[in-house]
Amino acid sequence: MRRATIRVVIPVVRWQKFRCLSQVTDGVPQVSSAQERPTNTSRESGDDQFDVVIVGGGMVGAAVGCGLASSALTRSLRVAIVDGNPATKEKYNKKSDAVPDSRVSAITPATVRFLKDVGAWENIQRSRHAPFDAMQVWDYSGLGYTRYQAADVGEDFLGYVVENNLLISSLASALERTGFAEIICPATVQGVQFPAKTSSSSARNLFENLSERAQSHIGASTCVREQKNVGQTSPNSFALNDDWAQVMLEGGRLLRTRLVVGADGGRSRVRDMAGLETRGWDYNQHALICTVRVGYHHSTAWQRFLPTGPLALLPVGEDMSNIVWSTTPEKAKELKAMSKEDFVTAVNRALTEDFGPLPSSRMGGPFNSKWLTPLFGEMPPSVSEPFIAPPPVTACLSDRLSFPLSLRHATKYVSNRVALVGDAAHTVHPLAGQGVNLGFGDAATLVETLREGIKTGQDIGELALLEKYEKERLWANLPMMAVLDGFQRVFGTDFPLLNIARAGGFNAVQYIGPLKKRIISFAMGS
Repeated sequence: MRRATIRVVIPVVRWQKFRCLSQVTDGVPQVSSAQERPTNTSRESGDDQFDVVIVGGGMVGAAVGCGLASSALTRSLRVAIVDGNPATKEKYNKKSDAVPDSRVSAITPATVRFLKDVGAWENIQRSRHAPFDAMQVWDYSGLGYTRYQAADVGEDFLGYVVENNLLISSLASALERTGFAEIICPATVQGVQFPAKTSSSSARNLFENLSERAQSHIGASTCVREQKNVGQTSPNSFALNDDWAQVMLEGGRLLRTRLVVGADGGRSRVRDMAGLETRGWDYNQHALICTVRVGYHHSTAWQRFLPTGPLALLPVGEDMSNIVWSTTPEKAKELKAMSKEDFVTAVNRALTEDFGPLPSSRMGGPFNSKWLTPLFGEMPPSVSEPFIAPPPVTACLSDRLSFPLSLRHATKYVSNRVALVGDAAHTVHPLAGQGVNLGFGDAATLVETLREGIKTGQDIGELALLEKYEKERLWANLPMMAVLDGFQRVFGTDFPLLNIARAGGFNAVQYIGPLKKRIISFAMGS
């Protein structure tokens, strides 16, 4: 019997190559002007067929692309990154006298190792970044504190504070050097269709409507491609019954792929179209961020827990620091409306005076004795360190930005032909700066999972393979999310007995060597 042939009409769109991602606006990068990507003649598939389509070109999405480009096993894959921001000529400002952007990330040594592996760390090293080798955390009650040192675990640094736009620019440069991924930008994803056995009915209905609309809007600039079909007679049947996933872009372009990677943030459209649910809650807090000048250069991350939320002061280079102040929506609005002078006063009071006194260091002496080593283990260097007051803030150097805080976690990270990474899979409270590190961990694990799948001849979009990625990341993400949420709840409650218990916890961590080392290693991603 003769097989039916359908004609799928696809608009001609000029392919572009990743040139430079430079800025992040509300968590989404902007991309600079691009140029054509050379044709890869070794691939037999059509222009709209890919092995992997990454939806979202932010830090984590770009990291997945870089990871795939850095491995010989995955380098032969055809990869597209779809992002919605318009092109811009603005790039990361590397001038040493420029005020650092207020959107920064505190990245761990585990993240640094990944950035080195994918070729992005070298550019960061040549640019402005701030290593920190100490951290001090204390409670507003003044009853306890904990200091951590990189030397406690035999390391030089606990982490690095890096501007988000530098991270994205460096990942983009690494991708550009490889000529690996094709960037479709600006582009808006209208719908994502997965194989029928895993697609939600709402996604399927939306995709049907979009397919019909795309056909009606095709103009003169089109090309015709023939596809052989088994028993189907309409173009829409091609879109809805194929075993691959399909991404519909605004304007009618249809991308077919073996795997869709959802890296499109906390309000992930990919996650919604895949029918993957989330669980979580809002904290009724906003995080206010800005860049400030302080009294002296330092390499310590400071964090004071207040009843309304934690206030962090992070080094960003020279005598400048970054403020991350989690507080009530009303307080955040008030802080944004203040003059810069009044804001500086408010920050200094919140770091040293409000709600209670600074902790004393009188408890440290007895624990420095060697006779306690058999009981508490080997004493790390920070045990003997007294409480140190943070440097005074002297000026506000940037606009003050704020955003709401919540905890969200996808009940599943994967389904057939789809995997979620970064904020699309989980969002956490910023009190320990772990959100982006969890996202980079997702990227590294997904790339490794796909490598193993290719090595063993598996389909990279197959659910059985993707579940290996999900299992490994759940073991890494859930404990960290539980710890961060627990800290937020415990330190957000002002009750006398609980205050004493918190102080006991701080002092236990400060003076019990093995416990302190375990916490540091956990936070560093070791």
